[in-house]
Amino acid sequence: MSRDARWKALLELLVERGRLDVEEAAAELRVSAATIRRDFDQLAEQQMLVRTRGGALVHGVSYELPLRYKTARHASEKQRIAKAVADLIAPGEAVGLTGGTTTTEVARALAVRGDLATGSPALTVVTNALNIANELAVRPQFKIVVTGGVARPQSYELIGPLADGVLGRVTLDVAVLGVVAVDVTHGAAAHDEAEAAINRLLCERAERVIVAADSSKLGQRAFAWICGVESMDTLVTDSAAGPNLVRRFEESGVRVIAV
Repeated sequence: MSRDARWKALLELLVERGRLDVEEAAAELRVSAATIRRDFDQLAEQQMLVRTRGGALVHGVSYELPLRYKTARHASEKQRIAKAVADLIAPGEAVGLTGGTTTTEVARALAVRGDLATGSPALTVVTNALNIANELAVRPQFKIVVTGGVARPQSYELIGPLADGVLGRVTLDVAVLGVVAVDVTHGAAAHDEAEAAINRLLCERAERVIVAADSSKLGQRAFAWICGVESMDTLVTDSAAGPNLVRRFEESGVRVIAV
């Protein structure tokens, strides 16, 4: 197992359990205790966990895996969701994309659509996600608008009042939200309040809102509220979504596409 794969596995175990000891982690990953101690020390130096005697703790109650360590979670579901979201976007539209692993896959799905290979522009994409802008900027048929703001290292998103200034001056056909939680009662949410504020503004500037969330996010709550279900037009999720949850969203007026 490579170091990156091992670190990702360790961080995911920490998110699930809250704490790990060295021997437990070594047994689960089938590596030596010395390797796990070294991993814990290096991750602690990056402030991605808190080192304890004999183990490690998550970095706080609002702990969140950095984007580069989340890309492999529910990967096939996210790719199916992304394709379905991309199919809902028409040529020539102005599209807002938030940051996140699922919206990154949406950007990639848009980039390979044959009917978006030409145009002036084929799409206008407004995003506060540096990684999405970087991937799409090489597509000359796409007009890429990047908000200002301060980069948030966990998600590569730009946040703060500088981003507000740009978004307050644009009008979007559709906003695509990547979320960490979405619930009929509590709406869509993120871990970080500044990130949620930018996502909320994208919703307000859009004619319609698509929430892209795999089934593990449904029925969940998170700290920072983005919008209520009344602001959502479509929820695109995977086929493992519980039928009762799907029905509740539909009864609230949200179109649900499960792929």
